[in-house]
Amino acid sequence: MDKVDERIGVELGKVRQALEEHLSAINENTLEIQSLFDYIQEVEVKLEKLSQRLDQLQIAANNCSPSKPIISPLNQTEKKVFLTLYTEEMPLSYREIAGRAQVSLSVVPECVSSLAGKGIPLARTFCNDQIFIKIDPNFKELQAKENLINLSLQSFME
Repeated sequence: MDKVDERIGVELGKVRQALEEHLSAINENTLEIQSLFDYIQEVEVKLEKLSQRLDQLQIAANNCSPSKPIISPLNQTEKKVFLTLYTEEMPLSYREIAGRAQVSLSVVPECVSSLAGKGIPLARTFCNDQIFIKIDPNFKELQAKENLINLSLQSFME
């Protein structure tokens, strides 16, 4: 009976030692997790500060007088597409642009890319697997004031 008790005591000692090792490993992991959590919080604080600085820079940039963008001359098709987008408040799909500008649907994507390449700021949005295009409102205002595209009635009669 003493041998059995002794043997149970030895086995319980082994179990106790294994549990203490396991507890020690858990404590080490907890400390590591806590230090990583603290580090992530520091990064989040820095990101928030950076975001605030970017917001301040954007506000400062918007308050500065915008410089006149350089726009390359447009061909007749580009002028039609530009005028269609310019006269619309809502974004238009390629199909809507083609219909309103009275140009081929196959020409519209190329023409929109060309407008963007010539310096006209366009906003593109996706909805229901379609691309919708809109001219930047600030550019519209600048075009209305300064006629950057050099649109005239005569240019449409050529």
